[in-house]
Amino acid sequence: MTATTRIGPELAAQDASPAACCSPLAIPNMEPEDAVNTAGLFKALSDPNRVLILNLLANSDGPVCVCDIGVHLPLSQPTVSHHLKKLVAAGLLTREQRGVWAFYDVDRHALARLGEVFRTGRRTR
Repeated sequence: MTATTRIGPELAAQDASPAACCSPLAIPNMEPEDAVNTAGLFKALSDPNRVLILNLLANSDGPVCVCDIGVHLPLSQPTVSHHLKKLVAAGLLTREQRGVWAFYDVDRHALARLGEVFRTGRRTR
């Protein structure tokens, strides 16, 4: 036989409040429209090859020719171009035509927007 305990209304109300051990949730500092736009940036980065491309370009000294990007990836040139097109459309890269060659560079403002998502008011230890 098991004993059952009845909880009075005053104890039930206490159980509904947040636990004392939890930190309060911060008020978001991002507007819904900004969240939609930023999600598009992350969606473009949902492919590991695009992350690699962005990393390559972010660590370069300036715009890089499409022919030099493909050398560092196990992908065909048309596939590299497809991924570059997606990154440009998302606003993560800029494209400059120089004769027959296309040069790509990271849009530093887009990278800053990605970083803002993770900006916190917390102090580091």
